[in-house]
Formats: sequence, C-alpha cells, structure tokens
Amino acid sequence: MKLRQNVRHFAAKQALTMPVVGAVVSGKLVSLHTGIFLKKAPDDHREERRAHLDAFFDATMDSYVAGLEAGLPEAEAREITHIQANFDFFNHGWTEMMEIPGDELEAHYRRYEEFFKTYDITIDDPLGAFTPEDGIPAAPKTLEKRETAEYENAIAGFADDVYVEDGDGDLRKGGDVEEPADVDLSDAPGMRGHE
Repeated sequence: MKLRQNVRHFAAKQALTMPVVGAVVSGKLVSLHTGIFLKKAPDDHREERRAHLDAFFDATMDSYVAGLEAGLPEAEAREITHIQANFDFFNHGWTEMMEIPGDELEAHYRRYEEFFKTYDITIDDPLGAFTPEDGIPAAPKTLEKRETAEYENAIAGFADDVYVEDGDGDLRKGGDVEEPADVDLSDAPGMRGHE
C-alpha cells in the first residue's frame, strides 16, 4: 500500500503510546480518518456511516499500538490499520472508499498474516480481538457495488510491500524509515489549539 509519512505521523506515534495525551491524539485521528473516508462516500450515505467509522477507527488505534509494540516500523503499524479498514469497506460494499482494489486484499492480508492471526483478524472479521466489547454500530451495506466495483479511489500495484511517500514526494519501498530525532509532540494531530 502507498502511504504518506511525515513528522506528524511520528509525533502521533509517540503521542498514542502516552497516557492522557494519547487519548487526545486518538480522538483527533479518529475524527480525521472518518472525515477523509466520508468524503469518498456518496452524499446520501455519509451520515449513516459516521458512527460505524468512528467506532471502527477508534478500535484500530489499539491495533496500531499493538503493531508498534510488536516491533513493526511506524508505516507498517499504520498500514495494518488501513488494511483493516479496507477489509471493512469491502465487507460493506463501500468500494468507493477503498484504497486498494478488492483483488489485492488477500495479498495484503498475507503480508501481515502472523500479526493478524495473533489477534484473530481476518478479511471477514477486520477487527478480530480489537472489536470493542459492545461491538461497532451497524451501517447499511451496498454489497451490489462489489459486482461492478470501479474502486475509483484505490491505488493498485502496491500489494507486495508498504511504499512510503515522504514530504518531498519521494517514494521508497519498505516501511523501515529512520525516525526523525527532533520529533515535537505538538506536531501530532489534536495537539495544537487551532486543530
């Protein structure tokens, strides 16, 4: 999968593993991701998906931290959460929100199969052990879209590894990018007064 990575991602990484600050940053990241993906949804389906996405993305913050704790580089831990989201979108028929085409889901699963099996994550159960005790709010499915999916927001051809695009637009294969030494927590989403 192709991901962007800049100092804000490393600041978020640090913040999410800290008490109190982590909750603030997590809430902001959930809100940002819900907003980004709802913009890809048809207008008449956005609000009915909001509560589901908020809860889903909140749960993926735990899988992100678990990935970091397992020793994965930041980009790979974050990619896991995006793959989980794409499993969920596919299961709902929300193909217009997918970042990868449906025929690449299995390849992405296989790359992180050990992690996914550890937490009972499958394509059909994208949260596995990270599913909240009270579940995730339901949202209407559009499964018919899977039959004629165009995956208009998906980028194909990046299933073999994580590809990281830096702030200069340079793309490199592999997620093991050296973390900047001077990461400032105030760069994390939600940590500045105007955000």
